[in-house]
Amino acid sequence: MQLSAGKIKHLNALSDQNGVIAAAAMDQRGSLRKSIAAARGVAQSEVSDEQMQEFKVAVSKVLTPHASAILLDPEFGIPAAHARSKNAGLLLAYEESGYDNTKQGRLPDLLPHLSVKRIKDLGADAVKILIYYSPFDETNVNDIKHAFIERIGAECEYHEIPFFLEFVGYDPKGGNEKGFAYAKMKPDVVLKSMEEFSKPEYKVDMLKVEVPVNAEFVAGSSVFAGEAAYTREEALNYYRKAAEVATKPFIYLSAGVSNAEFVESLNMAGEAGTDYSGVLCGRATWKEGIPVYAKQGAKALEDWLEDEGVKNINAVNAAIKPAKSWKLKAGIA
Repeated sequence: MQLSAGKIKHLNALSDQNGVIAAAAMDQRGSLRKSIAAARGVAQSEVSDEQMQEFKVAVSKVLTPHASAILLDPEFGIPAAHARSKNAGLLLAYEESGYDNTKQGRLPDLLPHLSVKRIKDLGADAVKILIYYSPFDETNVNDIKHAFIERIGAECEYHEIPFFLEFVGYDPKGGNEKGFAYAKMKPDVVLKSMEEFSKPEYKVDMLKVEVPVNAEFVAGSSVFAGEAAYTREEALNYYRKAAEVATKPFIYLSAGVSNAEFVESLNMAGEAGTDYSGVLCGRATWKEGIPVYAKQGAKALEDWLEDEGVKNINAVNAAIKPAKSWKLKAGIA
């Protein structure tokens, strides 16, 4: 499927001079409020909307000079969008935070007062959707999710704005996604999800994907935790297999891991020679600033970001040097 001129223009606005997306992410909502409250030792209700905005503004202001774009949410992130560096493009989230936990299958929903048109009118260069997805969930659950993505893809196509789809895997049987058993399952979850959402009916322009292994379970990795689910060569082969099934450009997400673990994961992607096109990296750059903000306020957070946050994002930027332009996978290079 050929990209429209409008979509290409927006993708260029999100990329560096090499066609690589080196984007920061600050669209967390419920999890951010929960983390600030925990660090402060108060109820979540005591973290105000203004404080959520203040945190996001600090992250955007300090980190976007080192990024090609930033992902924000329309609920608390618009002041941060205005505070971003002029060099940085803007992605906005379209989904509600979290998922419907009253029903089977972690079903997603959209922010009720938004549309793709409204997101574009807010100045966004792309629409981002997060869904929790497992190819091993019930067929009827995944059918709902497939239809959900088809609708958004058509909406983005009409308005000529890129559609970034983020899918995060899980165990439908309720297992721990950070544990050994899921680490063994994860390559299949990631590969089959990338294969599914590369299909043309979804009209996805950029797949935002998890790395296909858990680096803590890769024997000999710099963050190896002591129990091996894969050798390093097996891990590299999983990277290659996942990249091969993707017929759309893809970027890696940090999935809440530490900066050291994400950098190690990216180093493996480079070693494997995958044709990924960059990152959308959130908590791996700024999450350690949460207790700083909770206890000392916005100025202390900015100071921490100027030091540790910039070091973190620069470590990611160094690790993505082997990334390839999204234009190659999109067939317009």
